[in-house]
Amino acid sequence: MDSGFYAASAGLRAQSQALEVSAHNLANLNTAGFRSEQTTFQSLVAASGAGFSGGPGVALNGALNTALNRVTSNALNAATNNFGVLQGTHLDMTAGNLQPTGNPLDVGIEGSGFFAVQTARGTRYTRNGSFQVSSSGVLVTATGDPVLSGSGTGAVINVPAGAVSIASDGTLSVNGAVTGTIQLAEFAAGTKLTPEGGSMLAAPAGSAKPAKQSTVRQGTLESSNVNSINSVVTLIGVQRQAEMLQRAMSLFDTEFNRIAASDLAKV
Repeated sequence: MDSGFYAASAGLRAQSQALEVSAHNLANLNTAGFRSEQTTFQSLVAASGAGFSGGPGVALNGALNTALNRVTSNALNAATNNFGVLQGTHLDMTAGNLQPTGNPLDVGIEGSGFFAVQTARGTRYTRNGSFQVSSSGVLVTATGDPVLSGSGTGAVINVPAGAVSIASDGTLSVNGAVTGTIQLAEFAAGTKLTPEGGSMLAAPAGSAKPAKQSTVRQGTLESSNVNSINSVVTLIGVQRQAEMLQRAMSLFDTEFNRIAASDLAKV
């Protein structure tokens, strides 16, 4: 088969994956502490005239290319023969804005730190400080996962009834009595953090370090760092690229069938 068909297939697959990433970013536009994902493409170029070497394959490939040149535009050829393969995604670590909420259990982070949370999958990290007190009196996330304390491995924070105050270092007090310290973790530049839905991230074992350059602010929440306008523009662009590549594949398929029926017998 002509290399262009494989190019269109690979390009469509990459654009479909990019479409999922863009849609996921937009879906979390209002998720506190959410970090958007950015796609990274690897450019590949289909070799001109690539195909089988020697024998009938050369004649078939030449006939196919000639036929395709009659039905595809320059733009379509460019989209087909200069295609991108999705190399991966990376998190945009740009901080969102801290927005006042007036809720004493809402906590925003200034700096690059993360809250440590105990989940069923193990310790995870988030910038979403929308906390609440469980029925058992433990500080938990909005999904019910305990917020870890900086006082020891696996320690949680008990919050008795009363007026809650949270200092900039994460020390939590109720009616003036210290009940615990919210654990903050920082990661070295380049650490691979893996999204696990919403604002929750997984980190390599042993990569989390006690925060030294981060503080918290009570009564605020960090907004998502998704830029709504840029995300919509990106989504539209990805959709158009996918539609073009779908058209390319359809044209290839039509020409394959026509050549197989009319030209193959002559080779």
